[in-house]
Amino acid sequence: MPASEAEAQCERRLTFAIRSARFEGYFCLKLRPMWAWRFFKATKEEVIRVKALRLWIWIVLSFFIWMLAGCGGGGSSSSSVGSATGTLSVSLLDATTGEYNAVYVTIEEVHVNKGENGNWKVVASPGQTYNLLELVNGVREQLGIAELETGHYTQMRMIIGKRPDDGINILSEPHQYANYIIDKSNEYHELKIPSGLQTGIKIVHGFDIIENQTTELILDFDASESVVNAGSSGQWLLKPTIKVLDTKECSIISGIVEFDGTAIEGALVSAQIYDPDIPDPKDMVVVQASTSTDEIGSYTIFLQSGTYNIVVYKDEYDADCAELVPASNTSYKQDFSLSTAPTGTVSGSVIIDGGTDVQHATISFRQSAQCEGSSAEEQIQVKSLNVANGGSYNNFVLPEGTYTVVASTFGRTTQEFLGVEITAGADTRLDVIFP
Repeated sequence: MPASEAEAQCERRLTFAIRSARFEGYFCLKLRPMWAWRFFKATKEEVIRVKALRLWIWIVLSFFIWMLAGCGGGGSSSSSVGSATGTLSVSLLDATTGEYNAVYVTIEEVHVNKGENGNWKVVASPGQTYNLLELVNGVREQLGIAELETGHYTQMRMIIGKRPDDGINILSEPHQYANYIIDKSNEYHELKIPSGLQTGIKIVHGFDIIENQTTELILDFDASESVVNAGSSGQWLLKPTIKVLDTKECSIISGIVEFDGTAIEGALVSAQIYDPDIPDPKDMVVVQASTSTDEIGSYTIFLQSGTYNIVVYKDEYDADCAELVPASNTSYKQDFSLSTAPTGTVSGSVIIDGGTDVQHATISFRQSAQCEGSSAEEQIQVKSLNVANGGSYNNFVLPEGTYTVVASTFGRTTQEFLGVEITAGADTRLDVIFP
């Protein structure tokens, strides 16, 4: 519902609740950035009365928790009179990348659905432009809170905006596009959305709404997987990759990354799953979540229970890793001490024979490593990138060493290049052609 209508509904409901306690003043909460706490003054006589009845007011305040379910920031929904309801909270997080200075995405709305033939319900209407690279280390952006009928919901849909908000970017300039990157040279590149995604990005993930309870979901927008380097069309593409986390099932992994006692800022920390029994090489290593370290070398990752290799990498250092088996609702600490390493580069082109301009390939650079806590060597991904058909990648930095390079694209056989040598101070050529 419109913000003005939501405000009016919130004020009506909360006014009724507080007046039942014989207190004529009232307040209403809207989540950032719509508006903050807003107070309406009571008379002097009413203030005195409240001071004398503080205990009673605190009892009434507990009733507000139920009332606030109908006053969610940025989201809206409706339910039939008398039906059981619960609350859905939706927030945004990023699995980061170190290849760009900023990745801006405008999110218009988020919808949910109970099934293929059901009606889509709006649960968040932020209409804002977000820098995904700022949403790391546990920093989340609230998209919306909505009251929903109880039951099982099977799908979500994110609507990407076509117009930016009126904010400014990291260069203190207004947004030139709704969706764009700022590269390492502070150049702007608009991100085009393929036509098939303009009606919304469908996310198949089931969740339950339980009466009088709050379900909190995190939309993990993977910037590293979502941005595609320009190909023959000359256009950079946005092909969103989004995972959904339920906070009730999450564990929290945190730690410090350093070198010789000095914190390392900007190191990429990822949680990877390795399964050598999967037939397709592209799926043998899957990155489930990632983040980057802050100015004190600290990182935080949200994960569901499972077995992971926590991998840390930054240019001019060797990759390091540790095996971890987190359980739900548990916190873990894993620190890393990196070693410096000489680096080389790799360059090449991507050709997908018969493919469209917007089709892209993912190129994953992997090494064998025995992670801390593991009894055997496993494959870990050091870095990856996406390149559109007809495009190229140049001087992609990697530590000196031997790599397995896995290149994949939709509808084609995955290509695996074994024993690719990266030599310090030299550029290795690796072209990828999909027949």
